[in-house]
Amino acid sequence: MADTFNYRIDHHGSLVRPGDLATIGVEQAVKDAVALQRRLRSTVVTDGDIPREDFRSAVLDGVSGFRRTDETSPDGLVRWIAESLPKASGPLLTDSAAKLSELTVIAPKASLPSPAYLAAMTYEPGLGVSSARELGEALAEIIGAEIELLVAKGVRLIQLNNPLLLAQLAGDRGALSFADTLAVEALAVRLDERPEGVRIGVCPGWTAPAEADRIRTEKLYADIPADRWILPFDQGTQAELDLVRSLPEDRDFCLGVVDATVPELEDIDTVMQRIDAVAEFKDLEDGAVSPSRGFADVASRPLLTAEAQRQKLVLVETIARYCWGNEF
Repeated sequence: MADTFNYRIDHHGSLVRPGDLATIGVEQAVKDAVALQRRLRSTVVTDGDIPREDFRSAVLDGVSGFRRTDETSPDGLVRWIAESLPKASGPLLTDSAAKLSELTVIAPKASLPSPAYLAAMTYEPGLGVSSARELGEALAEIIGAEIELLVAKGVRLIQLNNPLLLAQLAGDRGALSFADTLAVEALAVRLDERPEGVRIGVCPGWTAPAEADRIRTEKLYADIPADRWILPFDQGTQAELDLVRSLPEDRDFCLGVVDATVPELEDIDTVMQRIDAVAEFKDLEDGAVSPSRGFADVASRPLLTAEAQRQKLVLVETIARYCWGNEF
């Protein structure tokens, strides 16, 4: 893709919230997060999810039909359940994403939970929704409409997160079958018109499976018409390499080259050797780099300290310059 360079240095969206958030306030904290990303020379900027409890909140807090419970899901998140089909009363992220444009000329990025992920995690048989597929389709309509609003407001990079997708390459899991998951996600990412430079990306999980089933992987990419795939690439496994190898030629890829869960910094030569292996079968002009996942997908559970996060982001920027020079 000719303009991939606009988004070479990426990150998943969630950043470590400041310890004095209650004192300085959300608005100032977002300004500080934007300033940090500008200093680190990121080619995209987000609000760090600072206004939200976790990476799902943009949707769960903005639509009706869901109830928060006192339970915790297997992934450690507070469990929400769907009691009726969701309805949105207004924009979810569009207003906050548009405000980023007032703070910097760097391209704003919006990150949202995917409809299939939310449906799989919130569907409860016997309540007000007949099936997880029906719930997913209703969420896909809401999220798809939000994507159109974001694009209309000038947001050019939008990422949908589904931490369950890569696990489904090994077999059906949870409330949604693999086939239903692909159908639901496809509904959300389709745009009738794509302005120049717009990228709709999908992050299918934070960790590659032990083995990437080739047939399922190819079907994943074929059925979900996303422009960019944000893939784990921080462990040096064959499965990580196979996930990139199976990607169609007309798709961008963003490699999560540094582990966002540990403070130790990766050896640059090791990272570059892994990227060189990708260059043997992919054009790096269609690529980008990022951390392996968000640094604080749950506000109260940051994976690293703010300083360790900064060092990881500096390393991503350095790796990008090793790959592409100063051409962005």
